[in-house]
Amino acid sequence: MTETSAQTVARACPGCGSAMGRRSFARKPVGTVDLDLCLDCQAIWFDAFESAQLTPGAVIELFRVIEAQRDRSPRPFPAVMRCIACRARLVLTHDIERTNRIVYYRCPEGHGRFTTFLQFLREKNFVRSLTPVEIQRLQATVAQVRCSSCGAPVDIANNAECPYCHAPISILDAEAVRRTLEELDEKEKQSHRIDPAAVLDAVLEGRRAERRIAAAEAGADWSAGPVDLVHEALAMLTSTMPERP
Repeated sequence: MTETSAQTVARACPGCGSAMGRRSFARKPVGTVDLDLCLDCQAIWFDAFESAQLTPGAVIELFRVIEAQRDRSPRPFPAVMRCIACRARLVLTHDIERTNRIVYYRCPEGHGRFTTFLQFLREKNFVRSLTPVEIQRLQATVAQVRCSSCGAPVDIANNAECPYCHAPISILDAEAVRRTLEELDEKEKQSHRIDPAAVLDAVLEGRRAERRIAAAEAGADWSAGPVDLVHEALAMLTSTMPERP
């Protein structure tokens, strides 16, 4: 993970309006994903499909970034938040990832989504909802808990979810964290084994990008020349390998 160039214009956080920090994470099969993070709101802006593009190692790195902010309380979100690309009003969205319910704020035009650190941890299976039995045990001890997603107080005698952002009462599952980290670590090791299909996909995507750029510049259809799969795959792999000291 690296900080991107200071020359990159920082984008304003949909939650608080402050400049978001941009960090680079590894993308699968190759390249990087530049994510916008607001540590004050404890939230991430994902452009379309960026969350699914993170490598297992990148998920672990982002988990560590989030874990380092564990003692900070997130800022409450305003009633209206807008897309950082088109300024459309973000839509509160309920979804399911594996067996976890997740919520996030998405751009209706498809530019991306704004999600809290907690919801990202739920999406990647680090955090789970409390069971009814666990909620009963909690109710016998405390009257309120603080929503880990938006920071609002939750009266657990009457609510099993946050009445403001509708996030379920959640807990960091130590066993789930251990298991998920082990799975991600194994997947990261496997990602360093060359997958011929992934290489071919990357080469073809590069050619499609070249065709789109050339067509836009020429103002007409453009046909690419023959593709040398060996040459282009070697060029792609070489460009992603670390330089020897």
